[in-house]
Amino acid sequence: MNILVKPLISEKMTRLTEAAAAPKLTRIQRKKGKELPAARNRYGFIVVKDANKIEIKKAVEAFYNVKVIDVNTMNYSGKRKSRYTKAGFISGRTNAFKKAIVTLAEGDTIDFYSNI
Repeated sequence: MNILVKPLISEKMTRLTEAAAAPKLTRIQRKKGKELPAARNRYGFIVVKDANKIEIKKAVEAFYNVKVIDVNTMNYSGKRKSRYTKAGFISGRTNAFKKAIVTLAEGDTIDFYSNI
């Protein structure tokens, strides 16, 4: 059974991953010669709902051949939604899923776009 369902590719996850998304240096900081903050090296995945942090860590290390430092997980339950239309009242639920944000060791990266 595969633990990783798909990688999370969104604007928010891109900001978490890239160093360019770190706060910009002010004019005074640039004059003093301060360096730009390093990349946070965090990547997001949608995983199987019953997977734990240890299983997620092993799956990412095996699939991408990287060293995982930390795993943060969040459960999203399916919310009940309803609306009224011309045809009548429609009710249903959104999909429930689990999101994992993985922090990699310094120097390790994951390229989601290499297979395209």
